[in-house]
Amino acid sequence: MNPRYWLCLLVGLLLSLTLNAAPTAPAKGKIRVLIVDGFSNHDWRQTTDIIRHILAPAGQFEVSVSTAPETTNEPAWTTWRPRFSDYDVVIQNCNDINHGPSWPAAVKSDFEKYVHDGGGVYIFHSAENAFVGWKAYEQMVGLCWRKADYGTSIRVNEDGTLVKIPPGVGGNTSHGHRSNVLVTRLGEDPIHADLPRSWLSPDMEVYFYARGPARNLTVLAYARDSKPGQGLLWPVEWTVRYGKGRVYVSTYGHVWLGDIQPPGLRCAAVQTIIPRAVQWLANRPVTIPVPADFPGTSAVSLRPPFDLTAPAAESAGK
Repeated sequence: MNPRYWLCLLVGLLLSLTLNAAPTAPAKGKIRVLIVDGFSNHDWRQTTDIIRHILAPAGQFEVSVSTAPETTNEPAWTTWRPRFSDYDVVIQNCNDINHGPSWPAAVKSDFEKYVHDGGGVYIFHSAENAFVGWKAYEQMVGLCWRKADYGTSIRVNEDGTLVKIPPGVGGNTSHGHRSNVLVTRLGEDPIHADLPRSWLSPDMEVYFYARGPARNLTVLAYARDSKPGQGLLWPVEWTVRYGKGRVYVSTYGHVWLGDIQPPGLRCAAVQTIIPRAVQWLANRPVTIPVPADFPGTSAVSLRPPFDLTAPAAESAGK
């Protein structure tokens, strides 16, 4: 028999053994999420509980919580130092407005490095108001709750084009009364893939004249403010690139002190967008499906309250 036959047979056998023995790349596991809370002028405890219960049904997230000391002079500040780098996504649920505490310099430095090096951050509702003067944080957020002269604002025209408003023009950041709001997405992005172009979101605050560096920022969705005599369109969801990191910001999720699972977080749209945003922040494919109860433009879609006495199916820790 031709020697070349045996040579080809041997080469094929060795190649087959090599391919079969080669390890396959392990599938990525669950997305590791850290919620950072501890102080706010909003009900941060209930907010954290609701976020955990919103993320739990997908079965794709391992959620931990790091709770900062609640007041400025507590001894626990000397040991509180979240390990941001252990997580794929951080959900920032702290707000020091009205003279609350701030994060220590070492924690701020860790956070900046985490995001710059590729971490994902969800700035949850009032966290957009936080940490006046922390320039890196303001660059991450892009548009913050600030005075009129603090930075650039962005407004949306009726045709969907954006208008940059320079510092000192227009007013301070504020919002009108909470109401059912028509949210319209702008362009195409993975978080909103296959969602309707517009939908009604309940009990929502639309911030106007949010201010900041407004750099490396993409507006994802907008809505009309409820201020009497104004009625302009403003961003309600946006993303910012900070170094290699991804940041998602929205005004969804207002939970005031005394509220009990308000409609804004029982909204089927909000409960769909939150885990989708977390997937995107983790640089994973956005796979959360569009549910049958996702609202349209004629009525809001509210889900039943969560049983917050029952644990969400994730881990807790620091």
